[in-house]
Amino acid sequence: MKTKTLEDLFLDMLRDVYYAERKILKALPKMARGAQSPDLRAAFERHRDETEIHVERLQQVFDLIGRPARGKTCPAIDGIVEEGEEVMESFKGSAALDAGLLAAAQAVEHYEIARYGTLRNWAALLGQKEAATILQNTLSEEEATDVMLTEIADSQVNRDALQTA
Repeated sequence: MKTKTLEDLFLDMLRDVYYAERKILKALPKMARGAQSPDLRAAFERHRDETEIHVERLQQVFDLIGRPARGKTCPAIDGIVEEGEEVMESFKGSAALDAGLLAAAQAVEHYEIARYGTLRNWAALLGQKEAATILQNTLSEEEATDVMLTEIADSQVNRDALQTA
């Protein structure tokens, strides 16, 4: 049996996050439609556009390492997206809906931040400087999205969730 290397692990996790980004791309329009807050809806729509760019960047990284862009099922992101769908169903019409959507969205962001940070570090260790730069660009955007979601939550959505529908 062949011994697995950091390169193998890098490719495995790259496929994982590629699957995750594509899954998120499908979930964001549903979340935008479900959001009651115009600011939250706009944030989800903006992040959908950003996520398209993230998918393209991942395709560039696959090209750089000479591998086809192919996803690998990611149970973690499947579970997070499923939780978001459950929130939309269970809290539809509730003042707490947007707070739940924000929580689900931030769980996604935190997952992506962890993955992109690790991938960036491994790319650098593997001498893949250009890939590391691409991954850092996406990491920075994911971190900015997380900050923006926190601002929306703190400035409006969480207080609105205290109201009764």
